[in-house]
Amino acid sequence: MKQEFADSPRSSVGLEWEIMLADPDSGDLVGRAPELLEALEEESAPERHTVTGELLTNTIEVTSGVGDSVEHAIGDIAAAIAAVRATTDPAGIELLSAGSHPFAQWFDQQVTDKSRYHQLIERTQWWGRNMMIWGIHVHIGVESRDKVMPIIGALTAFLPHLQALASSSPYWAGERTGYASNRALVFQQLPTAGLPWALDSWGDYERYLDDMVRTGVMADATEVRWDIRPAPRWGTIEVRACDGLSTLTELSSIAAITQVLVEHFSRLLDAGETLPTLPPWYHRENKWRAARYGMDARLIVDAAGTQQLVHEHVAEMLDELAPTASDLGCATEFAAARTILDSGASYQRQLRVAEAADGDLREVVQHLIREFRSGPGAPVI
Repeated sequence: MKQEFADSPRSSVGLEWEIMLADPDSGDLVGRAPELLEALEEESAPERHTVTGELLTNTIEVTSGVGDSVEHAIGDIAAAIAAVRATTDPAGIELLSAGSHPFAQWFDQQVTDKSRYHQLIERTQWWGRNMMIWGIHVHIGVESRDKVMPIIGALTAFLPHLQALASSSPYWAGERTGYASNRALVFQQLPTAGLPWALDSWGDYERYLDDMVRTGVMADATEVRWDIRPAPRWGTIEVRACDGLSTLTELSSIAAITQVLVEHFSRLLDAGETLPTLPPWYHRENKWRAARYGMDARLIVDAAGTQQLVHEHVAEMLDELAPTASDLGCATEFAAARTILDSGASYQRQLRVAEAADGDLREVVQHLIREFRSGPGAPVI
């Protein structure tokens, strides 16, 4: 199945952020996106950013334009959030982001009235109805499709690091799950979701698509829901492994790490080097460890089976690739990952809030609302 790959500026950045709508007092989700979106979509039409709906009516998604830097793309997202708040604040709706809502129940939510969403639910049944998950997607431009699958193969080894840094779903339907990212394991239940297959070339990817379409598994490449995938329409590699980030600062940091890693691997290919890879069974184990233990996970970091705390490996990566971050103009955002290492990822902050509130998850939601509005460490108000 021939699959064209669009032209895209090398290491350009595009961002997507799924955001929950909540009642400001109870903290529960509210399915009010349909009443907001017509005006928001119309207002965003002439802008670089967009505001759209998602699977559930309790969610909106904001996306950036094609940024020539992380700062450029984040500026689009900030503008989109400001536009959304101009509508949600007067309507008495609060915003928050995490991989899951601490206590909302799936059976209280409504599916957006679009045929593709109804078809998804019809096919996936209970698992589809339980997709109360929120995430971020980071697109990085790649100038040649021949680089795409090798970079995906190498970057897959760093998905657990990104997943751990972004973990924000320790609660599910009112229960503490014991996982840093429960979302990671829920999402992979969908058809074609989860870790990518080990495909060496664009031709291998086209043959995969041909098999999937011919056997009725999916209609086209947009239904490939891997944790990292080619996005042929945009000419990008799209990383989808991360929970919804709770703050704009964290989104910028994850975007910078992703951009730097893609550029790093692209430079190695330019130099004629073969990119490092891990056996697929290590990828599977690392994903589970990151989901379960988050920043305390011990990851398998090379083909020899060496294991290292994700916290330590990320710190080493930040030192090693700092020059590349400087070249790309994202040194500040890249280095900001150290704040997550020092202060904790969102799941850790949520657990601390819950402990201080004797397990009251309404306080966790209020904490997430404050963080989304004011950033990490937002004061109690």
